[in-house]
Amino acid sequence: MSVKDVLDKTKDLMAKSVEHCQSQIAKVRTGRATASLIDGVTFEYYGAQTPVAQAASISVPDARTIIVQPFDRTTLTDIEKSIRQADLGFNPQNDGTIIRIPVPPLTEERRKEYVKLCKKFAEDGKVAVRNVRRDQIDTLKKLEKSKECSEDDRKRGEDEIQKLTDNYIKDIDTFLVKKEKELMDN
Repeated sequence: MSVKDVLDKTKDLMAKSVEHCQSQIAKVRTGRATASLIDGVTFEYYGAQTPVAQAASISVPDARTIIVQPFDRTTLTDIEKSIRQADLGFNPQNDGTIIRIPVPPLTEERRKEYVKLCKKFAEDGKVAVRNVRRDQIDTLKKLEKSKECSEDDRKRGEDEIQKLTDNYIKDIDTFLVKKEKELMDN
């Protein structure tokens, strides 16, 4: 294993940590209806937990409504029940063919809770990035100890890993600021 291999692995792991963090933050609702608001909702379908998105067509006709149209009408009540139980703050309405989900506007208090939640996700993402940094620097030290790289190579590798860490943490901060603005401006 070379220093370049360690750097490549570091980039890959840090990018995955940032992607996960951003996907967590992106799921937090902003008061505007989007299909992703019910992404995590599953229901029992033929004995297996099935995501609603796999068993229904989901559309957003306006900024305050999500429409769920199951491919199999017999699942209507199960889907409606699972959306209610998901504790998303929605009150779905079943008209026999589709489920309408009115998305209520966010209260100031709820917005602040969501901002706090986003900050927690961002902090978790930064911790993950820092853990990758620590592990990869340890790997570089082991390479130096086993004479697979020189001290200078290790130091250059550590500097490079620190630059990557700083960049990925900046990406998380930028994404968080954008989401906070989105939450507080709606």
